[in-house]
Amino acid sequence: MKLNADFYTRDNVVQISKDLLGKTLCTNINGTLTEAVITETEAYAGVTDKASHAYKGRRTKRTEIMFWQGGYAYVYLCYGMYSLFNVVTNVEGVPHAVLIRGAVALNGTEIMLQRTKKKKLTNDLLIGPGKLSKAMGLHFSLTGTSLFGDTVWIEDRGIFIPQQHIIATPRIGIDYAQEDALLPYRFIVERDFKFF
Repeated sequence: MKLNADFYTRDNVVQISKDLLGKTLCTNINGTLTEAVITETEAYAGVTDKASHAYKGRRTKRTEIMFWQGGYAYVYLCYGMYSLFNVVTNVEGVPHAVLIRGAVALNGTEIMLQRTKKKKLTNDLLIGPGKLSKAMGLHFSLTGTSLFGDTVWIEDRGIFIPQQHIIATPRIGIDYAQEDALLPYRFIVERDFKFF
């Protein structure tokens, strides 16, 4: 079942980031379906978070989507080469977002391998936000796409991850965020957790 607006429009982006673990990210790009179980996320808490693109209410053509109501894709280009997929959360005007950093391939692995130019499936195929986006066909041109449509969406398939199997750490690559770089806003499912 697709996640509904009530899931995305809650006000606690850190809790949403945790709750996305175990959910199934689905893409239907040019008629090709890929699915993966989310295993790693990072929360970005908008205007008060020095690591957020919307810190201090910064609004640009790129970040405007972060100010939309929760339930849209915010996909941006990093280092001019990597598309990074984020989920917009909270109500309109509050620019919270969750970066999807890692997943476990579930369906459509052949097309994932083609997109990433890999010959065989490995455990790290979808580990890292750039690799995940590439494998799932999540190009920055999809920014602003509704997560309630049939191109990109997230489903709840009843996978429950107990708290003791979730690791919280500081986020990666945001040294510029000063003290906010130390916030434990990155959540990872333990590598040996059995989903199936």
